[in-house]
Amino acid sequence: MPTTVYLVRHGSVEGAETGRFIGHLDVPLSSLGVRQAQALASQLARVQLAAIYSSDLARTRQTAEIVAAPHGVKPIELRELREFAMGRWEGLTATEIRALDPEAFSRWMADVAAYRFPEGESLQDLEARAWPAFERIVAAHADASVAVVAHGGTNRMILCRALGLGPERLLALGQQYAALSVLDWHGARWTLRLLNDCPPLL
Repeated sequence: MPTTVYLVRHGSVEGAETGRFIGHLDVPLSSLGVRQAQALASQLARVQLAAIYSSDLARTRQTAEIVAAPHGVKPIELRELREFAMGRWEGLTATEIRALDPEAFSRWMADVAAYRFPEGESLQDLEARAWPAFERIVAAHADASVAVVAHGGTNRMILCRALGLGPERLLALGQQYAALSVLDWHGARWTLRLLNDCPPLL
């Protein structure tokens, strides 16, 4: 039996329509995000989940709590699963960043995989903290199914690493709000069973 990971991105957040970079800002789910999480909970209610993990930020904790409710388990929070720290760009839109720091913005757009956000993290920093935590989760639940509720950047990194894709492919993997991806670990390799699936709202 493989170990199956139900990899979830949190639901939509308050202010999502502004397109601001969130990073480590602790914003809650919007009413839409709550409905999205409820739809995910309904979709996963019939799956036997041994555990549910989430990052410690409010938007993932809320999503994980809603998904966990039908299973009667308490989500386990891991700070290591947080989104990229975007430093001084957090709370700003791309237009604002381009106006305030055009040279840095151009460097980021030219090499998303290698760029370190000003006073924040690079993809390598994110991978160094989140991938070992993900591996520990998988090792702790051999031959079982678990859910991991994290963020767009974190989930993309996990998917790239699991599938052997280079970091330059990060943005090629869709991660919409409340998206579900499913990975199977067979002991020596990963298989992607589902990518970026968004259940219809209830």
